[in-house]
Amino acid sequence: MNAPAHEIVTAHDLLAPAGYAHAVRAAPGRVVYLGGQVAQRKDGSIAGATVIEQFDVAAANLMTALGAAGGEAEHLVSMLIFTTDMPAYRASMPALGNVWRSHFGQRYPALSVVAVAELFEPAALVELVGTAVIP
Repeated sequence: MNAPAHEIVTAHDLLAPAGYAHAVRAAPGRVVYLGGQVAQRKDGSIAGATVIEQFDVAAANLMTALGAAGGEAEHLVSMLIFTTDMPAYRASMPALGNVWRSHFGQRYPALSVVAVAELFEPAALVELVGTAVIP
């Protein structure tokens, strides 16, 4: 028996979403809150000098944490992306879409991108925080 999938909800009275979902109706399961992940290597150093490079490593780190909890990308229902450089993030959108799909596939959770002045790790340009529901 297949577990029910999370349902992507599109609010037709809003601008059509591209690269995110307006809402996600989560299927029953265990909720996993993923702590913020930056482009941090196991030795604590930050990998990459650009938003794209750091997003790639941060996404891999988020997926490693999700996998350790027994989850997969399809279980993500919500994600917050924090960046210290919104202009660079916006300019990188086409490449970020490719990086996104390499880690998370074609489905997009409810998602927000937020500009912040600084992250805990001073060299970090992006931080990803997610919520997953694992059937």
